[in-house]
Amino acid sequence: MAHHALVGPGSAREPRLGRAVGGSGAVAAVGGVVLLLPDGAPESARRASPLARAALLPLARGLVRAGQRDGLAAHVVRYRGRGWNGPDARLAADAHWAVAEVVRRHGDVPVCLAGHGMGARAALRAAGHPAVVSVLALAPWLPEDDMAAEPEPVKQLAGRQVMIVHGTTDVAAHPELSYRLAVRAKKANRSTCRFEVHSDGHALRQHHGEVLALAADFVLGSVFGRPCSRPVTDAFAAPPPLGLRMPLAAGFGRSLRP
Repeated sequence: MAHHALVGPGSAREPRLGRAVGGSGAVAAVGGVVLLLPDGAPESARRASPLARAALLPLARGLVRAGQRDGLAAHVVRYRGRGWNGPDARLAADAHWAVAEVVRRHGDVPVCLAGHGMGARAALRAAGHPAVVSVLALAPWLPEDDMAAEPEPVKQLAGRQVMIVHGTTDVAAHPELSYRLAVRAKKANRSTCRFEVHSDGHALRQHHGEVLALAADFVLGSVFGRPCSRPVTDAFAAPPPLGLRMPLAAGFGRSLRP
C-alpha cells in the first residue's frame, strides 16, 4: 500500500508510532505487538484527534499488563490526519505503515491490529500485511452498502483471527453493517467471530470492563497462543449467524485468569 503525504491545514507530514505504552513493569524482550488505531472521520483534512487517541490508552495499558509475561508491547498509532478520505483510505495506509515500522523496530514478531470506529475499518483493511496475525475491530465504522463504490474487501483477512465487537445501540457506526461484513468475512476466513454488546453505544462504555476482558482474552490468545475462554472458542466455532451475533455476557472476565 503506497504512502502519500496528506496535504491539509494542521496535518502531520508522517504517521508515528511514538513511545510504547507502559505497563506495570519492564519488558525484557518484545514477543508481540498490538497496534491500536483510533477513531477518525470519513472526510477531513484536520489533524488527528488527540481525544480519540486518548480513548484507546486504557485498552492499551490493560493489554500490556495482561501480556507482560509474554513480552507484549502496545503502540497507539498517530495518524497523519483525521480523515479516511475516500479511495485514498489514508487511515488504512497509516496502519499499514505502522505494521511495517513495527517489523523494522522489533523484527519478525506477531502483530495484532486493534481499532475503534474508523480505526477498526483501518485495521480490517491493513490486515493483509504478512506480520498481522489478528484483528480486533471495535464498533467498526463502515459505509452504507448503497453509498460505497464497491464492497469492503475481506480477502486480506484470510489466515488471520478476526473478532468484531459492536454495541447494539451504536448510532455512529451501524451494527448491522458490521454484521453484514462479518458474514462475508466468515466465507473468506473461518476464523472470524463477532460479539454484540447489548444496550451499548459507539464508545462501548456501558460494559467497559467486559469489553476490556474480551479484548485481552482474544489478543493474548491470537498473538501468543494462550487458551481462549469458552465463549470466544464457541464464537469462532459456531456457524453463522450464531458465531456472528454472540452476546457478550454481563460479568465476562470476572472468572478468567489474571
